[in-house]
Amino acid sequence: MSTPKSVSGSCLCGAVRFTTTLPSLGCVHCHCTICQRNHGAAFVTWFAVPPSALKLESGAEDLVRYASSEHGSRSFCRRCGSSLFCENSEHPERVDIPLAAMSGPIDRAPQLHLFYDSHARWTELADTLPRLGGVTGLEPAKPEEKPEKGR
Repeated sequence: MSTPKSVSGSCLCGAVRFTTTLPSLGCVHCHCTICQRNHGAAFVTWFAVPPSALKLESGAEDLVRYASSEHGSRSFCRRCGSSLFCENSEHPERVDIPLAAMSGPIDRAPQLHLFYDSHARWTELADTLPRLGGVTGLEPAKPEEKPEKGR
């Protein structure tokens, strides 16, 4: 199966539509608390592309940017609330896009877990991908404590 050279995506209601040119810069599962709250999920699967590889096809007037931290912003559709893009002034060479917003496959599978130390304790992961954590989200994650048997 050949990898597409570009993939289209959109928000839930379809007001905001975009295309990304591949190759991507990476694909990760993020477990930070900002992603958890923003998406209402245990983690978010993001993939990154250079800003020049992202083309907004329609809905610029419906795209709202929110400063989610002192160095990051998230863009979402004002009509349906779909989270679409995450930009970080510490990494201006990339824009992160939720993989679930895409209408087809990208050029790679998720490669690792970021900010795993703050993962939702109510979910279990069965994959063998590397799990990173710490303050930066890129350090070795703390070993998980296993509950004692019988408790």
